[in-house]
Formats: sequence, structure tokens, C-alpha cells
Amino acid sequence: MALQEQHELDQQLAQFRLAFDSGGLYGALRYLNARTPFRYTAIYRLDGQMMRNIYLYDRQGENPTSLAEVPLGDSFCQFVMRDNGFNTANSANDARLLGHPYRGVLNSYFGLPLSRKPGTIYGTLCHFDVEPMMIPDGEIPLLEAVSPVLMDQLD
Repeated sequence: MALQEQHELDQQLAQFRLAFDSGGLYGALRYLNARTPFRYTAIYRLDGQMMRNIYLYDRQGENPTSLAEVPLGDSFCQFVMRDNGFNTANSANDARLLGHPYRGVLNSYFGLPLSRKPGTIYGTLCHFDVEPMMIPDGEIPLLEAVSPVLMDQLD
């Protein structure tokens, strides 16, 4: 990472910590969401064969109950866990998702695994939307950097 990129990441981490200190996990998700075009930013916890939403920031303030839980096999989180991350800018056109029940429904998704130690998965940190969109490249290093910070706050 170039010196300028590291400096920018350090500044972003400092802003993230301020958002977290003033608003807790919800404030931290709100900060991360505001940096992207995505409607939702969430933390999902793996619970057996279910992904359970434990924190959700909805830019529109609706927080639909339909996002509260999803079977692991129907979720995009399964690909995060399998591949150590998953990104699709338009699921309707993503051949990896042929036959998936949310292909073309949940159109954009970026997720990273959350874990305390290698080989164990707590869940996922993700941005998603019903509209197709790409995650800005500069957001990925920040999300990777904040994942351990978030894990320190989760039970």
C-alpha cells in the first residue's frame, strides 16, 4: 500500500472510531453506509444453518423484517464464508448465481467474513441493495480494517 493510501486509510479508521464511540455499532454501520451508495449495511451472525441479522442500517430508515434472517443456503453470506468474501454488482447478470433464489432480487452485494480466529466464522459484514451498483474500490481496505474492531464488540 502506498504511503498516501495508508494515510487515507488511517484517517478513515479514525473517523470510524469516532462514529463508533459516539453511536456504538449502529453508528459505525451508519458511517460505513454513508461512504457508499448502498441502501443497507449489516452484520449477520451464523446460527446453525441460519444467518441472523444482529445489526442493520437502512438508509431509508425502514429496516424491513424480511431481512431479519435467511437460511444460509439461500443467502449470499454462504459465498462470503466459502470464498472469504463475495462481491456482485448485478446479481441478475452474475453467472455464479444461476439458480439462486435472490438472483435479480438482491442485485448488489459486498460481504466480508467476521471471525475471531482463523477457521471459525462468526458471520458477515455486508453492504447490499436491490439496485445494481458497485462498491467503490477505496471502501474495501476500510472494511477489511474495521472487521476486527467490530468483532471485538460482538458477543
